[in-house]
Amino acid sequence: MTIFSRRRLAVAVVLSTAMLAAACSSGDEKPAASNELTVMAPLFGTAPDPGGEMQQAVEKVVGKKLKITWVPNAEYGDKTNVTLASDKIPDLMVVNEKSPAFIKAAEAGAFWDLTGKLDKYENLKPANEQTGKNTLVNGKTYGIYRVRPLLRSGIVIRKDWLAKLGLKEPKTVEDLYTVAKAFTEQDPDGNGKKDTYGLIIPKWPGGYSSASPYDVMETWFGAPNGWGERDGKLVPGFDTPEFLGANRWLRKWVTEGLINPDFATLDTANWNDPFVQGKGGMIIDVNVRATQLLDLFKEKTPKDIDKVTLVGNLARADGKKFSYPFTGYNMVIAVSKQNVRTDEQLDQALQSLDKLASKEGSVLVTNGIEGRNFKVDGKYAVPIAQDDPKVKAIQNDVDKAFIQLGTRASVGMGAYQLRPNDAPSRAMREKFDVLMNEDLKTAVFNPVLGVIAPTSISKGQTLQNIIPDARIKYLSGAITEDQLKAEIKRWYDSGGTQIAQETNDLAAKVGG
Repeated sequence: MTIFSRRRLAVAVVLSTAMLAAACSSGDEKPAASNELTVMAPLFGTAPDPGGEMQQAVEKVVGKKLKITWVPNAEYGDKTNVTLASDKIPDLMVVNEKSPAFIKAAEAGAFWDLTGKLDKYENLKPANEQTGKNTLVNGKTYGIYRVRPLLRSGIVIRKDWLAKLGLKEPKTVEDLYTVAKAFTEQDPDGNGKKDTYGLIIPKWPGGYSSASPYDVMETWFGAPNGWGERDGKLVPGFDTPEFLGANRWLRKWVTEGLINPDFATLDTANWNDPFVQGKGGMIIDVNVRATQLLDLFKEKTPKDIDKVTLVGNLARADGKKFSYPFTGYNMVIAVSKQNVRTDEQLDQALQSLDKLASKEGSVLVTNGIEGRNFKVDGKYAVPIAQDDPKVKAIQNDVDKAFIQLGTRASVGMGAYQLRPNDAPSRAMREKFDVLMNEDLKTAVFNPVLGVIAPTSISKGQTLQNIIPDARIKYLSGAITEDQLKAEIKRWYDSGGTQIAQETNDLAAKVGG
């Protein structure tokens, strides 16, 4: 989509949502039937049968019929923008509450402001204060967040390579460099060739401060997570000496061949391949990648799978530790005003969501139907043999679709964990919580996640790629550090100065 068409879309959003708000107050349309809710949510595979076992079970829990539009995840952003610009917004919609299109729609009156309205719903009020703050939009709550672990960053390492080279798990950034250097130069796979590298990084699909490996490592060096305070003012993390220092260090890695040479183009879908194929020895990502890699080794070398270890965030050279946290959620479920118009109708919709966020509902949308596709063994869910196509359909509907409707449905957080069926996987899963709890002590949270500067909405499309593009060019050697600094200045000159001022003003106003 071109910038021009995005701007036209933004105008359409404002106009259509303004008309929608007027229609809501005029009573020109009939309110939604009390026994049905329309829903839009992401899909990661085959769409469920609307009359299938899973949908019937979910409808029984929420007490309403559900008319769900499942949208393939790769198309979800564009479909969201089109839907927000239309006059057919569903009652419940999974949205990125920080996106310009949604903010314009919400501020035009298309969605309910839920600020202060969730406290009476036991399963909808924020379960974590920090996560609740992270979801705010300039002091307002526009949706119920879909919970995720608050900290899950880590480093996945070839355990067998460490053992072969007599190396210990890294604890500092200097240790990490030592391991990467050894993985590149000391023939960890034993084939007699210098054909390996230390760290695998893909072409990152998100912008600056989007949990990329670069963002994580910059935080280890003391750079702010997104934004941070410097000399009494909030500044973007890329305008700090620590950001430059981290990238100076990373450029050294690239120059010395310690990172895969295709780091600017490697598809994230193929991120695991070099690790399993014995080309690269480390990945900086979410902790669950460790279990994914163990599963891949089960397929490749079923009798020799204990090749993966996981370590947490690292201290910098002076011993100070700064850990990279996540937001604690992934998008929100917002309630539109198109058909849900009165406080009574809103209460009914929120009651349904509250039921879905209960223990019963969370288990249903995360694990499935007990006794059909899984059984309970202590804290674990154990899959039931799936020769029956109907049972397979239940599992598909859970994994590919209905888990997206859970607001407290996340494995280990309101639902059962899938029981690992081998010792290395069990040990790895137990390690997740240990590392998370330790790193939360030094987590560096973005202080202004709940603040959205107006200029970032109007000029965000123009500004969002300046820094990540410049960072990649600098790391690859295409531009100098002075040119990187010039790109940071260009960000300010193109609207960043206004964003910084507005961010400071709004943070002071809403207590960001």
